[in-house]
Amino acid sequence: MKKVANIVFNSFVNDSRVIKESASLAKSGYEVEVIAHGDAGLAKKELLDGFKVTRLNYLDRKVTTSKKDKLKMYVSWMQEVATYVKEFDILHCNDLNTLQIAFIVKRFYNKDVKIVYDAHEYETETNGLHGVQKTLVKFLERSLIKYADKVICVSDAIANEYVKLYNIEKPALILNTPPYKEIEKKDIFRDIFNIEKDKRIFLYQGSISKGRGVEVVVESFQRLQNTNAVIVFMGYGEMETYIKEIAKKESNIYFHPAVSPDILLEYTSSADFGIATIEDSCLSYRYCLPNKMFEYMMAEIPVIVSNLPEMKRIVRGYEVGVVAKTNSFQGLQEAITEALKLDKVKLFKNIQKVKEIYNWQEQEKVLISLYKDICK
Repeated sequence: MKKVANIVFNSFVNDSRVIKESASLAKSGYEVEVIAHGDAGLAKKELLDGFKVTRLNYLDRKVTTSKKDKLKMYVSWMQEVATYVKEFDILHCNDLNTLQIAFIVKRFYNKDVKIVYDAHEYETETNGLHGVQKTLVKFLERSLIKYADKVICVSDAIANEYVKLYNIEKPALILNTPPYKEIEKKDIFRDIFNIEKDKRIFLYQGSISKGRGVEVVVESFQRLQNTNAVIVFMGYGEMETYIKEIAKKESNIYFHPAVSPDILLEYTSSADFGIATIEDSCLSYRYCLPNKMFEYMMAEIPVIVSNLPEMKRIVRGYEVGVVAKTNSFQGLQEAITEALKLDKVKLFKNIQKVKEIYNWQEQEKVLISLYKDICK
């Protein structure tokens, strides 16, 4: 049985993609162990859905704030992980900061180890990356990617960019889609917030953070006060407090805390439309396919998305919602108005087709095929 170390540079709490990949590999006969860093209150060892979780020692980042001390902590953790995983057969590296660990292992401990580089974003073109830091990240990825036996990307556009940048075989495309699920529609939001039956509920779920178009969504619904459209924000992030304060003031804006993945789609299905806005502020965002878009469709609600190429291709191609003409509050308002006029019967039929294509069972096939190839 091949041993797989699935390495993440986080404390591994609700990392849905890594959970699904690890469970799929374990089900297919691999001995899988997720390697994360420790954090206060989290168990050092766990067993989840057929795979192990190990959180190695890591100082509390909340206590230490200087860049120098953070770098020391990262280097210390990286060295500890490299020593721990040197006997594994396959190192599955989630994002660039863990690919460095695989390089250390292959160079100094185990030349036969296989490496899978799973880039969750366009790593050298992420939001806020610039100057010396961007130059360093580009240098690292260009230097290290050649040690990967297989590369995985999260959108076709990003995969094509990696081919052009590094002259490599086209990376495998594995989307962060939810498992296929038959949906029994719920009305949870109406019950919790006492929303009237004639109101149409729009949902923004997931990361409530900068770069996600949160302010545009808020302004749009502030300008839709006297209509039958309301918005529920459900999630967490740096802008969570901002949304809570807005929700206290506006009668058509609500906030609900994030819920666990096992019940997420029950809440999602309680909305009439899902909103997936992303600001076109970097190439990683421009080419993204956010998992919330697939969650909306799995929950059988149509979507409103930003005018970005990958999202637009799916929404227009399958006719499952509306693409905002511009990434502004005017564009979103127009999209909301258009969405309210869509043919519900046609939308439902189209979404049923999309569910059969964009689900984790289909993505799992790509993952298992990739691992079979690497183990030949």
